[in-house]
Amino acid sequence: MNVTILDDYHDTVRTLGSFAKLADHKVTIWNDHVQDEDVLAKRLAETEILVLIRERTKIRAPLLDRLPKLKLISQRSVWPHIDVEACTRLGVVVSSDRHSSTPSYATAELTWALVLAAMRQIPQQVAALKAGQWQIGIGASLRGKTLGLYGWGRIAHEVAGYGRAFGMNVMVWAREGSLERARDEGFGVADSKEAFFEQSDVLSLHLRLVDATRHIVTARDLARMKPTSLLVNTSRSPLVAPGALAEALRAGRPGQAAVDVFDQEPLIDPSDPFLLLPNLLATPHIGYVTREEYEVQFADIFDQITAYSMGTPTNVANPDVLGQMRT
Repeated sequence: MNVTILDDYHDTVRTLGSFAKLADHKVTIWNDHVQDEDVLAKRLAETEILVLIRERTKIRAPLLDRLPKLKLISQRSVWPHIDVEACTRLGVVVSSDRHSSTPSYATAELTWALVLAAMRQIPQQVAALKAGQWQIGIGASLRGKTLGLYGWGRIAHEVAGYGRAFGMNVMVWAREGSLERARDEGFGVADSKEAFFEQSDVLSLHLRLVDATRHIVTARDLARMKPTSLLVNTSRSPLVAPGALAEALRAGRPGQAAVDVFDQEPLIDPSDPFLLLPNLLATPHIGYVTREEYEVQFADIFDQITAYSMGTPTNVANPDVLGQMRT
């Protein structure tokens, strides 16, 4: 079958061990990012199976209507970028493993890397040293400080372990059921959302982006944070109200932020006002971008293609399509 892989920025997928799973298919890989509907329609005209790398390209109804040969979209994680209803209407199967059994260790590791880099001013110190300056400022230690985790899922659990290993006091805020689990596991729980934002020295967001969590962090929440505190977001940018973080950083509460996610991606304008904030550390959504993580993810994605080819689709996000799949 004709398989197309979009947005493989670094031309990595063909180098993975799991790529051998596609040996019986004709594979086309695109390394640039395109969202233009006409360009995508032309590129995908012969595509029967479309492989997406997370949420890099939006696949909406107007584009889907122009892809009569498309039968399967195979990816991993959530699918807010896919018009699943349109896929069902057109007989296109959407297979996506939600990886419910294991966390993204790569994302947890990046979260902690951002914490250390921001608190110890590592990017600034490196840049200054290369520019001929020696020790441009003083950082902050983590031991004895409070690590606030907003959400209590698999990645938050990993980050909590890192915090404990560094001698931090871990405090959780989440839904009541999650708070009960955190208590049962011996972790601290904030008395209220207000106290959570007021008391955290490092506050890291670990929530799924759904209707209930969109813009859940408000300007008022951020204004409660200490001028010495750090906000970290390796989850999803729209968890924070539009424009609220930039304004909060300008106001100095929190004192700094480290983010791996943005409202619009890819963000490639070096003059973007958000990127120019001096108290912002930003990385280009690389939380899951490690070779080891790619091997895990694409093994699942390619296994879904194999299952579909054998007539037994797996991890189907739109089960109503199963009685009307394209042939």
